[in-house]
Amino acid sequence: MSETAELVAVLRAAGETTRLRLLALLADGEQSVKDLTEILGQSQPRVSRHLKLLADAGLVRRNAEGAWAYYGLADEGAGSDLARWLVGRLGEADPERQRDRLRLAAVRAAQQAQAAASFAKVADSWDLLRSLHVAEEAVEVAILGAVDGRPIDTLIDLGTGTGRMLELLAGHYRRGVGIDSSREMIAVARSKLAAAGIGHAQVRLGDIADLEPATGRGELIVIHQVLHYFDDPGRLLGQARQALRPGGEMLIVDFAPHGLEFLRTHHAHRRLGLSEAQMAGWARAAGLSVAAFSSFPPTNATEGLTVCLWRLRDDPRDQH
Repeated sequence: MSETAELVAVLRAAGETTRLRLLALLADGEQSVKDLTEILGQSQPRVSRHLKLLADAGLVRRNAEGAWAYYGLADEGAGSDLARWLVGRLGEADPERQRDRLRLAAVRAAQQAQAAASFAKVADSWDLLRSLHVAEEAVEVAILGAVDGRPIDTLIDLGTGTGRMLELLAGHYRRGVGIDSSREMIAVARSKLAAAGIGHAQVRLGDIADLEPATGRGELIVIHQVLHYFDDPGRLLGQARQALRPGGEMLIVDFAPHGLEFLRTHHAHRRLGLSEAQMAGWARAAGLSVAAFSSFPPTNATEGLTVCLWRLRDDPRDQH
């Protein structure tokens, strides 16, 4: 197909009232077909047909999560540029646009209420863990310092949980992708990102130990308090390295070695902390090198946990 014919097809896909409304809604962040159906007041088959036309034309992207699918504006390409140009030309005072935004706000409020209820089920254990180690503020300041001044087109957050790293680093990347295997955590993350107005990040349900090729590759990969849930952290690092662009970095946050066995028996930890030597070996096997290391002692010196921050850098001597 010629470039002219392709452009005409894209323009035809965008040139319809409902599809323009969909583009405007997706410019405010990812939405499911269910949510879009509720906002637009149209049937699910009809909304799905419109979304398929937009996706086929490269104006939007689709991410399947089991029986559900989430849509957002395309991240790159001519379709992405055109979609954003069209949305920028839509009048903010248009009555239909205002109604759609009011309905979107109502849907998000319902999602946040549902996410809060889900989060309450695990909040107690999270509070316990936080009481055992250094204040999160100190670690987060160090994380921000590690990325300061580094150009990040794509950030990938593995085991994103409630999306805190995507939220914290939102001003440092053009596109963020968070992956987690928990539907409840993904719901919390979506709610938090929407509430914070972070439209350039998305979260996906997935297995971080077996990343799908569609995840793409990033200049920065964050693995925050995740590795201790795996029997073989080195294998996960090796898998994650496949999603790292040449010259990229990983930020790893986890506990130093400790003897709190109840974290294994009651909180599903598989490793009781990670040592500097272990991390250096795992990094080397994955074709990475330790560029920097920091540790943060616990606020409770008698029974607390030390938190560690590693910066792992793509080793140019290991070609991939």
